[in-house]
Amino acid sequence: MIRSSLMASCALALVITVPLAGCGKSKAPNAASAITAEARSVRVAKVESRNMTGGIAASGLLVSREEAVAGSELVGYRVAKVLVEEGAMVQQGQALLQLDDTLLRAQIDQQRALLEQRVLAAQIAQTEAHRVDGLDGRGVLSDEQIQQRRFQADNAKAVLAAQKAQLNELLTRQARLTVRAPVAGRVLERTVRPGDVSGGGSYFRIARGALVELDAEMPETDLAKLSVGDKAEVTLSSGKTLSGRVRLISPKIDVQSRLGRVRIQLPIDSDLRPGGYAKAVFSGSARPVRVVPEASVRFDADGASLMTVAANGKVTQVQIKTGQRSEGYVELVQGPDIGETVVLGAASFVINGDTIKPYQAAATTSAK
Repeated sequence: MIRSSLMASCALALVITVPLAGCGKSKAPNAASAITAEARSVRVAKVESRNMTGGIAASGLLVSREEAVAGSELVGYRVAKVLVEEGAMVQQGQALLQLDDTLLRAQIDQQRALLEQRVLAAQIAQTEAHRVDGLDGRGVLSDEQIQQRRFQADNAKAVLAAQKAQLNELLTRQARLTVRAPVAGRVLERTVRPGDVSGGGSYFRIARGALVELDAEMPETDLAKLSVGDKAEVTLSSGKTLSGRVRLISPKIDVQSRLGRVRIQLPIDSDLRPGGYAKAVFSGSARPVRVVPEASVRFDADGASLMTVAANGKVTQVQIKTGQRSEGYVELVQGPDIGETVVLGAASFVINGDTIKPYQAAATTSAK
């Protein structure tokens, strides 16, 4: 009976031992499954190469493409009328200002009366000269008398020519009393008022053809990337945006500032005022650069950084230096190489050393 009890006890022990052993073997895979389940799915993207456009920017002042001045060289005449104001569009030859010609008209009348006298005197002298034609050596008149008449005729002709010149000078001055636009364009400045006394100099500044350009400064390195004809988007201080093109690139660089100048041709627009400030972004300067989506860049006290993802899903924080930005991408001046994986928008919820399950953002977009 004792032997039977021992055998029963052994059997019970075997029954209890086998399940316990089985439970011990199943712990390892269950633990691994738990670790995998803890790794979060996070969107990622690749560092890639793209043609970055519109990255080169510059700023400067709006200037007239070409300016002309209108004024008078006459001194001492009172301004009778000012016919245009600043901002007016004028045509070439259009009257801008009228000087008072009252005194000049009196002088012209006087010279015309004198001219009539000179004409009459010249006719008389010429008639007297014709009377002695053919009398040379005949003894009717002395040679001295004959030469005297001919001399008086020539003198009267010269006096008449001088009188005509004096009258023409006054008529020319009278025409100059009306100041006219030398070119067609927009009046930028007026420095004269009715009642002023002319003292010579310029009275008006005119932007030829109303053409206004952006005269922008930019670093030498960026200037070398531009070409004449490149498109540019110009933003005025008012927020208005205009499309322009590079018309002229400066052939020299400032020795002190290391900056060059570029002229951007703009369409005619009433909002373009010389002296105003504007910014330009050049879209024709495309070049391949290393980029990442803007959503992958995070900023903290140490600056900009990316969360790179290794093949085993481990995340590592990498400090970077950024460059241009365009169409949702950021240029990497310093950072991971092309093809490496970086965490997207969830970077703020991932810390250095985490393990994640990465999935491509493009796949998510397709699924949607």
